[in-house]
Amino acid sequence: MLSFDPNAQTERENYKLLIGSVIPRPIAFVTSRAANGTLNAAPFSYFNVVSSDPPMISVSVQSRAGSPKDTAQNAIEAGEFVVHVVDETNVEQINRTAASLPRDESELDLTDLTLVESEAIAVPGVNEAKVRFECCLEQVVELGGTRLLIGKVVRFHIDESIYENGRINHDLLKPVSRLAGTNYAKLGEVFSLERPK
Repeated sequence: MLSFDPNAQTERENYKLLIGSVIPRPIAFVTSRAANGTLNAAPFSYFNVVSSDPPMISVSVQSRAGSPKDTAQNAIEAGEFVVHVVDETNVEQINRTAASLPRDESELDLTDLTLVESEAIAVPGVNEAKVRFECCLEQVVELGGTRLLIGKVVRFHIDESIYENGRINHDLLKPVSRLAGTNYAKLGEVFSLERPK
């Protein structure tokens, strides 16, 4: 087995080992609003559930050239953001928002996505997502140049087409996950294992 010392490698070399190994990763599509009113939208694959009581999720936002990305800066300043689950029907549109634009330009202008007002916060979401979470910023953890945003979910929005008896039907959600490079994955084969008691 090969052994690598992360301190003897570049950030990019460590990045490639991490994103090539920790797969598949769910994708958060995050909308946030700048102080000047510009709506920012961007996908992030360092995303997961933190807690169900209270309901909280995390999105890790790395810096760009030593400066915080718009999503992190907006979320910290406004204290709120919306996280959408990326699926097969919207992944191509959402991928367009990964473009690097000036702070006063909205990535949503590069897409055909449509906005929908939120119920509990001022930041809108996008209508084309089957799942979206309105979040209030609970905590920011600074990790070097990375900001780990922990959002408390204050409103769930679930499309009725995927909601069955209090659960989400993953076959109908059709979530997309991130691999490495330009590669993505669909859900694929699902199998079950009974948990030991």
